[in-house]
Amino acid sequence: MILIADGGSTKCNWCQLDDANQRVYFNTEGYNPDFIDTAGIAASLTEHLPSTLPRDAVSEVHFYGAGVSSPEKAEVIAAALRQLFPNAQAYVTEDLLAAARALLGHKPGFAAILGTGTNSCLYDGEKITYNVDSLGYFLGDEGSGSYFGKRLLRDYLRGLLPDGLQEALQKDYNLGSRNSILDRLYNQPLPNRYLASFAKFAYDHNNVAYCREIVLEGFETFFQNLVVHYPKYQDYSFNCIGSVGYNFRDVLTQVARRHGMEVGKIIRSPIDDLVSFHEQEQNEKRNA
Repeated sequence: MILIADGGSTKCNWCQLDDANQRVYFNTEGYNPDFIDTAGIAASLTEHLPSTLPRDAVSEVHFYGAGVSSPEKAEVIAAALRQLFPNAQAYVTEDLLAAARALLGHKPGFAAILGTGTNSCLYDGEKITYNVDSLGYFLGDEGSGSYFGKRLLRDYLRGLLPDGLQEALQKDYNLGSRNSILDRLYNQPLPNRYLASFAKFAYDHNNVAYCREIVLEGFETFFQNLVVHYPKYQDYSFNCIGSVGYNFRDVLTQVARRHGMEVGKIIRSPIDDLVSFHEQEQNEKRNA
């Protein structure tokens, strides 16, 4: 039995795949090693893993995670997985490889993530060959949920939201004072997840010109600051995973075509296609 996990900063999608290729799906919190340590991950997994999961029977865990930017970051998660699954080999790598494998399989191409954060790459069918750094939510992550949340909160705090949105945002998110909002951002855990939670507001109010405009501007900035800097980017189709890219896929398609890229797959979550990738790998191992 193996486990495959697609770990974003907000949520982690899991699949238990047994030797008969039977799938069981479940979810836990997201585990970004930039914001949580090994002990915190282990405690959360202990609480949220299904009680029916036979942990001792797991032989491999393939974890693809946001924030897994170095071997040291990968080890933060791998150490927790070894505690929970003592008989398993833990393979931890970046979520960008999950996106590429889910979107492209073994075919070369361009793959992107537009969710809580942003990432993108060129992929040769086996490994990532080129990456323009998204720089995280402080400096970059253009077009992501945290990027839109930052814009919404900034305009809210300055009293610049139009068409009744000021009152609607306050009511929908039960926003307190300026100081309480800044405290939540600067002094409490997971500020990127907090910011990204506001992207739903833009989706729910998509009939308001302001919300449509910030989404269009965000995706345009994503292309200008990241996508157009890939070598011969127009030779590739645009493929993307993530809730933000999926929910606003009509706008994203418009911007991609404006920059000379045809659109391939845009999906909310990679987990189904990622499990199929590993299922094929397991079948090839058995038949070798």
